[in-house]
Amino acid sequence: MLLIRSLIFSIAMYVVMLVMGIIGAIPAVLSRDTAYWFMSRYCYIVFWLLKWIVGVKVEVRGEIPQGECIVAAKHQSFLDIIMLMGTLPRPKFVMKSSVKWTPIVGFYAMQIGCAPVNRTAKGAMGELLDNVAEERDDPGQIVIYPQGTRVVPGAVARYKRGAAALYKNFGLPCVPAATNAGVFWGRNSILRRPGVAVIEFLPVIPQGLGTEEFLARLEGEIEPASTALLIDSGA
Repeated sequence: MLLIRSLIFSIAMYVVMLVMGIIGAIPAVLSRDTAYWFMSRYCYIVFWLLKWIVGVKVEVRGEIPQGECIVAAKHQSFLDIIMLMGTLPRPKFVMKSSVKWTPIVGFYAMQIGCAPVNRTAKGAMGELLDNVAEERDDPGQIVIYPQGTRVVPGAVARYKRGAAALYKNFGLPCVPAATNAGVFWGRNSILRRPGVAVIEFLPVIPQGLGTEEFLARLEGEIEPASTALLIDSGA
């Protein structure tokens, strides 16, 4: 039964994405604010579908960042992307360059000023900084996944230097974010498991730390908090 409900949810989610993506395409080109509006409305619909079809509730904890800052988040699932998109007032994601060619998702990502990066190419760090700098005239929350990829809940993966480069070069505070989203929406699974998916915004890391100190503090904030969320979920 859970598999059937999960399939129904997935079909509904992508049908809504297609319909809203087409309806909002021209308005999104004309206005970035409109692109954000369509994307946030889509996220709320997904949250509603998750709750009523598969029993996954979405919960946000901590103080939601409002001004210009870096949000360095744990990444376990497509769900935590949707949760950040639906929660932050003006997010701009650092993303794989291939995502910009993904139908609908890539189009809207580029409309709101996300930063595509070819992570395997030489000069990837320079590309990251250049792409983010191009959008600084429209302040928002720069969302980066410091481990660089989705990580299975409970798994260990090193923290890369992209978040530290943003922190050092743009003089912005950093808000760490923990999650347990991967428990309920696995990265390679069609199943959506009932429970409470959480994004937790942690205390701000102010400016002034060196690269190694910043990365150590970032990992020291995110990992224990994510582990605690996993334990609370019964994973």
